[in-house]
Amino acid sequence: MSADEFGIRPGEEMADLPATFDTGLYFIGRLRTPWRTRSECPKNGLQTDALCTVEVDAPYVAGLRSITGCTHLILLYWMDQATRGLVVQQPRHADGPRGTFSLRSPARPNPIALSVVDLLGREGDVLQVRGLDCLDGTPLLDIKPYYASTDSRPDARVDRAGAAS
Repeated sequence: MSADEFGIRPGEEMADLPATFDTGLYFIGRLRTPWRTRSECPKNGLQTDALCTVEVDAPYVAGLRSITGCTHLILLYWMDQATRGLVVQQPRHADGPRGTFSLRSPARPNPIALSVVDLLGREGDVLQVRGLDCLDGTPLLDIKPYYASTDSRPDARVDRAGAAS
């Protein structure tokens, strides 16, 4: 991958990150997708019908018990190749800079991403899913069931006109 692919664009600002981390995380597996470069990735999981897999590491496979009772899952993952520390970004689709916390970009102090995916099946330690938007081999942080009754917010809005404040 080129340095430009995950670098800083004109108009963007970096935060001074602390010298040490506040916590530790365990990767519980890897996400397998058809995408090898950032430019190949869809902007979000709704823009693709690609079949992807979730490979769960052996110590965590027992946590998959009863998972096939879910139709949808929330996957939390670590965008390990993303630029860290950006607090102001210049999205390609926007007419001006935006604060990182008003965006879903992977470039952020903690590059944690989430996707709501369709669970299509399970074979041992592997889940077949649809709806991912990340690079092949992305580390998996967690899997949670998606509950439409509590996770859906049909009245949610993002006001792009007020995004500058």
